[in-house]
Amino acid sequence: MRIATWNVNSIRSRIDRVEAFLTRTDIDVIAIQETKARDDQFPFDRFEALGYEVVQHGLSQWNGVAIASRVGLEDVQVGFDGMPGWGDPLAAEARALGAVCNGVRVWSLYIPNGRALGDPHLTYKLDWLGALAKAGSAWLAADPAAQIALCGDWNIAPFDEDVWSVEYYADKTHTSPGERAAFQGVVEAGFTDVVRPHHPGPGVYTYWDYTRLAFQKRRGMRIDFALCSPALAARVTAALIDREERKGKGASDHAPVAIELA
Repeated sequence: MRIATWNVNSIRSRIDRVEAFLTRTDIDVIAIQETKARDDQFPFDRFEALGYEVVQHGLSQWNGVAIASRVGLEDVQVGFDGMPGWGDPLAAEARALGAVCNGVRVWSLYIPNGRALGDPHLTYKLDWLGALAKAGSAWLAADPAAQIALCGDWNIAPFDEDVWSVEYYADKTHTSPGERAAFQGVVEAGFTDVVRPHHPGPGVYTYWDYTRLAFQKRRGMRIDFALCSPALAARVTAALIDREERKGKGASDHAPVAIELA
């Protein structure tokens, strides 16, 4: 089984490329982030025509997460226990969606950006990740053999090798000690980055800004991950970071990341 994750930066703008990617790579399940679509705007029919069941959680033109599967899609869960909200009044955003696909609990996660050091949104981001680590720990405590994939745009580069310039990001989010500690908290809850062993750095990225020719100059970040529970991590035989999908007209600023399971 092949599972992919991709921040498409607007599903309505990117549906042609998503269709081509699914066909070209023979993906069974894809977790999608930043759909930027309400449920009534999501192109369900395009996925269904390819043989995929789809579930989407979108509230506005911001955020939005979806899962498409051709191997079953059951026990859908919007959000996770303890997930904090944002705004005034506080409300849960469309950032987490889970479903069981052929025995694997796949989560599509769009972790908050954080915006800037010292910004309240960064506190929200850290709280959000702390809640995810707590929820993940509880899932594995309840069932140590659970097969869970936490897939998505984490908006964190966990190590120095995951950014093109440590100095450039020194005063920015995504690489701060607090964010890296929060990412590590999810790892310590029992989840493993299963892509890194197959694509070690430095110089391996999943995101490149649209400006200043970042992609052409190889100025990227590795911020998209599949973190797997022990039982699922043991099944991973290969991984893909598809840089080809960052090329050409109409590309997302993220590349899709995929894993293959025995």
